[in-house]
Amino acid sequence: MPLRLPAIAAVLAFAALLGGCHNAKALLPPNLRPPSENTGDALKLAQLQLMQASPCCSSFADFSYRNLLPWQPQKFVLGRGSMVANLNGTQSYFLAFRLPTELKLPYKVAMKSELNGRWLHASYLFAPTVVLLDAGFQPIRSEDIGLCEHMGWGDETTGAFGSLSIDSAQARYLLVYSSAEQQSGKTYWEQSPASFSASSAASLQMNSTGSFSIPHGPDGTLWVGLMNKTYEKALDNAICKKAAKGDGVLNTLRTALPLPWSNGSAGKAGHSPSP
Repeated sequence: MPLRLPAIAAVLAFAALLGGCHNAKALLPPNLRPPSENTGDALKLAQLQLMQASPCCSSFADFSYRNLLPWQPQKFVLGRGSMVANLNGTQSYFLAFRLPTELKLPYKVAMKSELNGRWLHASYLFAPTVVLLDAGFQPIRSEDIGLCEHMGWGDETTGAFGSLSIDSAQARYLLVYSSAEQQSGKTYWEQSPASFSASSAASLQMNSTGSFSIPHGPDGTLWVGLMNKTYEKALDNAICKKAAKGDGVLNTLRTALPLPWSNGSAGKAGHSPSP
């Protein structure tokens, strides 16, 4: 009995699959192919663009503080076309805000830096530095904001989170930039770069286990505004560093809840020793 056309087509397709495993990656759409860009190259290009920009400001009084700090985190894209400052010999893109005066102290400012790059292993972050200023543009406090990773269910709760507490009645302005220390630093991340397992065409899959550090760079997307519940919850659950290794679950349980038959505790359990 002759084979039907659908059966022949299925057999041919299966044979082509077995014979063309080595070409499986080439058949993947661009957004699933291994990244070709290099983090170092992207960083060098971004740093070069920043260094070639002409700074507008070099003292705290030079900045414009007309924009009020957003009442909730708002997206700002810092990079080519943004204004550049030169502070303490370091060039950086920046944001400048006037602070609300009607809020009860203390209150918190939320920040979130997004990955700058399409692939995790070729990405970097804009790490913010903040300066609080009084009415005379004199610095009250300067701080490099530590970033902690949180992977949420959507873009709003995914990124590198940080915060700043405003507790001074003299604080009138907020300047956000990236110091030399921040630009050369890194942020802990709990997922590894995406890689492929190509043992067969049918088992191509993304692998994102492990941990590493995301380098900081001179540009990127930063969310800044008054702390809200969404950001507060994300920050409370964020991961700031690699967890310390313990002795294992069983050892922890034995320490916390001693078993009645361990460490000579049999007598305490109500059993009389043998005569």
